[in-house]
Amino acid sequence: MGLFRAMTALLMVLGILVACQPTDTSMAPSESNPGVTDTEILLGSSLALQGHASYLGTQTFRGYQAYIEHVNEGGGIHGRTIRVIAYDDSYDPPKCLANTQRLIVEDQVFALFSYVGTPTTIKILPLVEEARIPLLGMFTGANALREPLNHYVINVRASYYQETMAAISRLVGDLRLSKIAVFYQYDAFGFDGLTGMELALRQHNLAPVARGSYIRGTLDVEEGLHRIAASNAEAVVMIGTYEPCAKFIRLAREQGFNPVFYTVSFVGAEELARRLQSFLDITVIMSQVVPPPEGPGASDLLGTASEYITLLKRYFPGDRPNFVGFEGYINARVLVEGLTRAGRDLTRERFIQAIESIQDFPLLPDTRLSFGPNDHQGLDQVYFTRLVDGNFVLMKDWTSIKEQVQIDGRQDRLTQDSHEAIQEAQ
Repeated sequence: MGLFRAMTALLMVLGILVACQPTDTSMAPSESNPGVTDTEILLGSSLALQGHASYLGTQTFRGYQAYIEHVNEGGGIHGRTIRVIAYDDSYDPPKCLANTQRLIVEDQVFALFSYVGTPTTIKILPLVEEARIPLLGMFTGANALREPLNHYVINVRASYYQETMAAISRLVGDLRLSKIAVFYQYDAFGFDGLTGMELALRQHNLAPVARGSYIRGTLDVEEGLHRIAASNAEAVVMIGTYEPCAKFIRLAREQGFNPVFYTVSFVGAEELARRLQSFLDITVIMSQVVPPPEGPGASDLLGTASEYITLLKRYFPGDRPNFVGFEGYINARVLVEGLTRAGRDLTRERFIQAIESIQDFPLLPDTRLSFGPNDHQGLDQVYFTRLVDGNFVLMKDWTSIKEQVQIDGRQDRLTQDSHEAIQEAQ
């Protein structure tokens, strides 16, 4: 019994000695506040860095990373630098889910940042809710990330509903088109765009004249093209990624099908334009949710993106400024503003409250951003660009397109009449 008491006393003394030993906690995040140390704020990102959507993920990463590097060189935020762990998901929802679990559980990140894609991001929403972790700046306009309001989800860009609503208003109102078809990716992204388009058409007492789809990750567009071309659609709304959309347009033109092609911003302007360089007689319009960083009309109408252009050249000198990267840069601007407002005593909840406090923030000379407790989307603007000489440039008016549509329509009618005449003669 005496030996037992002696051993117990020795263990108690050892425990007290261990407890009293000084420890360096400056480099270790708190269990209740993961991802934050005295010197660093750790963020996590999952996006397509390889595969068929790699351009979107790579440019998003480089856009936000250029600004974060700039901020870190200036001393960071309240004495802390920002570090982003970025994992590749190849635009694959299961990979994105696995990456996110790793970021939250193993890497213990403070927040999730700049995810790319609808099917990937929607897949992680249950994890976001369970971990109560902020998710900010996704490259997707999916309505499921906006309604109902999610306390932990912060969107920066306008929604696909807003893009398609504005586009249909132009196609029907300005161009006087009524036969509008939709080509979409057969997943959550495509369904969201399809729904937005149908809602927009309904406001004009219209419905799609045809629907065609393809499976994500494939280039199997022929069946959808055949169905849409057979409808003699005057315009095709495209909800997809750059490679299948480019193939659809090329095959359509080769077959003599010449509608107005309209795509949402996610398609990726630069990569779509690169794949259509040899097609000069097509009308391709793309909506954008950020101002054009450069090009004709950009500085006159929307101010300039000189800082993004300068930082991209410094940190990624081989890259050309583009819409996708500019959106990544803007996401980083919002991130840094939120971290700055949250103060040195940084917590996840303080960060969300700081984002909600941003009102009328001058992002660019003519672009302001606002959030609120009941508004977790900072921007609502939609801009339109048109493919001209291999680049998507800002559209100032729709008159020239209306004239082109009328010419194409007359040519199509003449071609159809000649075919009918030949058939009658035979």
